[in-house]
Amino acid sequence: MSSSDLVIGSLALTLNRKAIKNLHISVLPPDGRIRVSAPEKMTDTAIRMAVIKRIPWIKKQKQSFINQPRQSARQMVNGESHYLWGQRYRLDVIEQHGRHGLEVKGLSKLVLRVSPNTSTENRLRVLEDYYRAELKQRIPVLLEKWLPKLGVTLADWRVQKMKTQWGSCHIENKRILLNLELAKKPPECLEYILVHELVHLLERKHSDRFKAYMDQYLPNWQEVKQRLNRSYLRVMDEGCAKRVE
Repeated sequence: MSSSDLVIGSLALTLNRKAIKNLHISVLPPDGRIRVSAPEKMTDTAIRMAVIKRIPWIKKQKQSFINQPRQSARQMVNGESHYLWGQRYRLDVIEQHGRHGLEVKGLSKLVLRVSPNTSTENRLRVLEDYYRAELKQRIPVLLEKWLPKLGVTLADWRVQKMKTQWGSCHIENKRILLNLELAKKPPECLEYILVHELVHLLERKHSDRFKAYMDQYLPNWQEVKQRLNRSYLRVMDEGCAKRVE
């Protein structure tokens, strides 16, 4: 693969030439960086023309990242807001000796128990471990529901911190990855992303056939997709999950 910088009009982009058949344009968070992946033998002129045709779409995507709300960096202190399954909670930090842990208390509070002088990084790790455990409880239930419905098999699944995707599907290995951030979103968002990735085992591309499968199995997927794309991103100075295609 070769990589170079390219300027087309007012747009600066990164061009990657790969052993692929078709050109792909990605607009990446958090600032709308443009990445173009093109076949190795595609001419510069053909690449420029393809990008020019997509300029309205590119500008729309860049503007969406500018307009999208973001949380400030988390300090893991008393009174800070955090989200679990789409609900907002206030953090209550209790310093005590013993095992670190986090629990939901009532309808509005997350209680974080940590040793005195625990760093922000380690406090955040406790929260992320809680999110991971929550996802690992829910995902098997969803797989038990959807694998037989779709008639597909899955070799493996994992929860992972991901900066640019809500999920991904490794079709050849029959393995899916799901973003840890989904624990913050309403439960239907997790189900939508899981079904989205499983449908890739039936149809690799986001084609009309793919959309027909989604319409058949999850009729409200477009509504959930829009809700997820409008939801809060992660942190202003970090990468964040991109809009779902």
